[in-house]
Amino acid sequence: MSRFNGKRAEFEASGEKINVAILGAGRIAHTMAGTLTQMAEDSLYSSWIHPYAVAARDITRAQAFADQWHFDKAYGSYEELVADPDVDLVYIATPHSLHAEQAILCMKAGKNVLVEKSFTANAGQAREALAVAEETGMLCTEAIWTRYMPSRKLINEVIESGEIGEVKAASANLCYPVSGKARMTDPACAGGALLDVGVYPLNFLDMAVGADHGRTLDHFDTSMVPAETGVDAQNSTTLYYSDGTMAVSTSSMLVSSDRGGYVWGTEGYLVVTNINNPESIDIYDNAHKPVRSIAVPPQLTGYEYEVADAANALLDGKIECEAMPHADTIRIMELMDAIRDRWGLKFPFES
Repeated sequence: MSRFNGKRAEFEASGEKINVAILGAGRIAHTMAGTLTQMAEDSLYSSWIHPYAVAARDITRAQAFADQWHFDKAYGSYEELVADPDVDLVYIATPHSLHAEQAILCMKAGKNVLVEKSFTANAGQAREALAVAEETGMLCTEAIWTRYMPSRKLINEVIESGEIGEVKAASANLCYPVSGKARMTDPACAGGALLDVGVYPLNFLDMAVGADHGRTLDHFDTSMVPAETGVDAQNSTTLYYSDGTMAVSTSSMLVSSDRGGYVWGTEGYLVVTNINNPESIDIYDNAHKPVRSIAVPPQLTGYEYEVADAANALLDGKIECEAMPHADTIRIMELMDAIRDRWGLKFPFES
């Protein structure tokens, strides 16, 4: 049991803060560090969220990171980080292939974890990690930020209101030219477009037309173009739901795309600008005339929502967040496994 796990009343009376640590010191770790620093200065979060520690594989890199972001502690190994009794929540910011073992390391040491997407490299690893959450009582949640953002509710409210009629089809894409990054094309790191960027359109569709609205997936068709290393360079998957609704997910690490999310109904359609960090939600009628535009609430970076949700969940003694329960993580991981299986793509560590 961590210091505050399941002890909300004691925490609120103590005047202490939840100490957040980052495991890893790469690009996404810096993004989270910037978020935590802003949270520590914002009236909504400053009384209970504290940027505390970072761990990297060498102390020089970790100390430079801690100095840059004014963290209290820097560790040159992950084992040292999880041995610190004052760490409450660990954000795991390493390649997909390492997430499961590192989440398990943290939880067995009594640390709650917020694990960057994709949650793991495959569903088997996800089940192993979530079993340890059950065993230890530690919070273990996937840090796919769009699941925690206010935009999710705003989009679903439009769809459920019937304003665009009965939803029959949808599309979402996310593409960035990032194939030059070594981990993106490395099979040993679970590289490829699907797990890194493709997870976002799949989650968008799951929220906008899938499980959030009670639809179950019936079957899918999929194709991909491989990189020289064999991982997917770009891909497209068409999802067919049991009620006849269909949705297309596209991702690539070779090109840029408009990052759009589109939900089409019998009375009009909805357009989300940037499914990776929604900027606006625009509604059109059947004549393609703008009906209205919904502004997305101002935010620090967008990462603050997942941190706050995770912190609240651990204070309540929960092992999952309502915005991204374990069942949702497993469902998406199983879908991505099935997609890769259709392609014949296995990572070296998979038997």
